[in-house]
Amino acid sequence: MAEISAKLVKDLREKTGAGMMDCKKALKESGGDPVKAAEWLRQKGITSAEKKASRVAAEGLVGSYIHTGGRVGVLVEVNCETDFVARREEFQTLVRNVAMQIAACPNVEYVKVSDIPAEVAEREKQIEMGRDDLANKPENIREKIVVGRIEKRLKELALMDQPFIRDQSITVEELVKQAVSQLGENIQIRRFVRFVLGEGIEKEESNFAEEVAAQTGGKL
Repeated sequence: MAEISAKLVKDLREKTGAGMMDCKKALKESGGDPVKAAEWLRQKGITSAEKKASRVAAEGLVGSYIHTGGRVGVLVEVNCETDFVARREEFQTLVRNVAMQIAACPNVEYVKVSDIPAEVAEREKQIEMGRDDLANKPENIREKIVVGRIEKRLKELALMDQPFIRDQSITVEELVKQAVSQLGENIQIRRFVRFVLGEGIEKEESNFAEEVAAQTGGKL
């Protein structure tokens, strides 16, 4: 495959308005062919998404999803630019899909990696630095391994980096970009909260056998 130069990425970015990483990925997927790369970006709905990302999105919906059995529930706020788009079926479907995604991803705590507090990232780094499998490795090698592991770990905590549950070939971020391309407005997942029945409650542990024995005078 042809080398993906910085100039090639820059030219594609200027032509399509897509982000640098999206352009680089498109060129890799297209063997370095800028025409095919632009088509790949359009298919993924990425082409115009970056241009709209700076526009104010204060309308939208607060969506919900309650999993079967009522043990897990999600509230999520997804913003768009106008009430007109917020009422469209495509936008409402997006909100439902995002809510279901959150319910299906118990480890996700933040919308984007950039939302993760520095102290959380530092804590994860200290955990990785103390792993037994790195103890005998040189400092520079250990540092590189830890950086890679931290990047992976932080992405596991971020909603936008998760594979979409209904189409594992795209991420939630790409799903949103497809909606941006389709609906023509800036769309942002702003915040969410997940409720798990009984979470945080200290449940009294009981020994069923002992209870039965006590009620029967010790005869089981």
